[in-house]
Amino acid sequence: MTAGTTGLKAYVRGIGLLGPGLADWTLGAAVLRGERPHTSTPVELPAPAALPSAERRRTGATVRLALAAGLEALHGAGLEGSGLATVFASSGGDGAICDEICSALATPERQISPTRFHNSVHNAASGYWSIALGATAASTALAAYDGSFVAGLLEALSQLASSGRPVLLVAYETDYPEPLRTARPIAAPFATALLLDANPGAHAAAHLQASLTGQPADTLPESSLEALRAGVPAARALPLLERIARCEGGRVVLDYLNDLRLAVNVTPCP
Repeated sequence: MTAGTTGLKAYVRGIGLLGPGLADWTLGAAVLRGERPHTSTPVELPAPAALPSAERRRTGATVRLALAAGLEALHGAGLEGSGLATVFASSGGDGAICDEICSALATPERQISPTRFHNSVHNAASGYWSIALGATAASTALAAYDGSFVAGLLEALSQLASSGRPVLLVAYETDYPEPLRTARPIAAPFATALLLDANPGAHAAAHLQASLTGQPADTLPESSLEALRAGVPAARALPLLERIARCEGGRVVLDYLNDLRLAVNVTPCP
């Protein structure tokens, strides 16, 4: 897809959101509309009730974050998840577990917990999603550093254009402990999910049409939300979410690569 092309299209049938001061999409939409102030309160990660108890105990913060946002979008769309294609996008996976494994490898014993090891892989959230939902459809896990949200959105839109079947995008990040945090600062845990479909269904929030552009990315006027957008790769979605929350049509430009961004034309659904 090149700059200036017609682009890829989708209806947004469900949205999930979880971040500091953004406990879910209902609360987050009110904040993005300016109806409530944004206060950067700590993120409370719900236990993934959809998982069996044994798997639930093994999950870390990243999996809980991703599943919470994904399930909210799924439930908002009123769709069944077992046959739903998914795209999971994260710039680095679970930072806390990476830190634990690095710390263990620095000891004389070098003993790594098997549970920690299997939670460290980049597609861990995708694997737990398949267990929770009995999902058997194709799932993609990808990373593109600070451009991971848009990379995931492009992948989901491309799959939708190819198959015509709904695709769930889940973009998520957790922060790193020190000393990794100094090398890779992530401002806060954050996740968002978009249930994309070729058809609007009963309650679609907006229609999206995307194309690549060289124009600068949009920022947010509210300082704490802008700090979140700039400080978390998954939160690069916030200008798009703000437009959808406000039911405003128009064009929003999202951060992607150093010399390339994604322009999204948003049309609110009635």
